[in-house]
Amino acid sequence: MNIRRAVTEDAEAISRVVIAAIRESNSLDYPPDVLMQVEQSFSPLKIQSLMIQRAVYVAVVDQAVVATASLDGNVIRSVFVAPIHQRTGLGRRLMAIVCSAAVAAGVDVLHVPSSITAEGFYARLGFQKVRDEFYGAERTIIMQLRL
Repeated sequence: MNIRRAVTEDAEAISRVVIAAIRESNSLDYPPDVLMQVEQSFSPLKIQSLMIQRAVYVAVVDQAVVATASLDGNVIRSVFVAPIHQRTGLGRRLMAIVCSAAVAAGVDVLHVPSSITAEGFYARLGFQKVRDEFYGAERTIIMQLRL
């Protein structure tokens, strides 16, 4: 496995990983209309646009993108692992790289807007819940970690 900064050519693969994770992993916690709305934010073109605004990272296994995360100032965003690679430690390693990049950038408190599905994952990494935010029927848990 290799973790590196994403390049424009990764956008389609990142989109596939994100949509697969949303459909399989988040389907127990969110209704279909919320999932479809979230999916629309992760088309290849929208991901290319995000790459201009954020530091986007990918995890690559056998030359295939299987996970992604991004750092947007002091906020970690868009952490997704392909369902087949979940619970293998890959997400933890990807988060370690993103946290290291935050430290290198002088960030002392990291925030992450977590799905209901990922709250336990972030808690195991030391993030603590700050508050809930609602976007219509979508509940997001805002969590933070002091570095």
